[in-house]
Amino acid sequence: MLRKIFTPLLLLLLSMGLWTCANPPEYPIEPIIRYMGISKNQIDQNGSFTGKPDTIEIRFAFTDGDGDLGSTKEENLYVTDSRTDIPLPFAISPIPQLGAGEALQGEISIKLTNESSTGSFCCLDKRANTVCFVRRDFPSDTLSFLIQLKDEKGHLSNKIKTDRITILCK
Repeated sequence: MLRKIFTPLLLLLLSMGLWTCANPPEYPIEPIIRYMGISKNQIDQNGSFTGKPDTIEIRFAFTDGDGDLGSTKEENLYVTDSRTDIPLPFAISPIPQLGAGEALQGEISIKLTNESSTGSFCCLDKRANTVCFVRRDFPSDTLSFLIQLKDEKGHLSNKIKTDRITILCK
């Protein structure tokens, strides 16, 4: 009697388990990124000038259909300052595939500091052609970053834009 009840129940549970595990997600082969946010929207310029090393964290989600994000050989993440249009290249390590299929999805967090070695947060006065200056008539500067990923096969993702960040030039 118990066997008659238990066998159909076991088959039902097994078929439900196979049904939920059999279909891995399908994404385009190009990476797709989605902006999630920044840790804060204000930072002092160059920490070696101000004595206040500080960091802004940028978070975004990604998907990649063929699972080839990351590299040990070259830069594959580009963070472009909206004021200069010059990309700062970074490298993210290969991202391991988890689960069924080749598709990848997850989140990436990058941290940019106001230390002079990074140059990420310097006030720019295009009129006077000066960088990382301190002037009373120019108390702050603003920027946003454009971010793009490149996978191992050279496919470029869409570009995302961060919220505006205020740099305190003092």
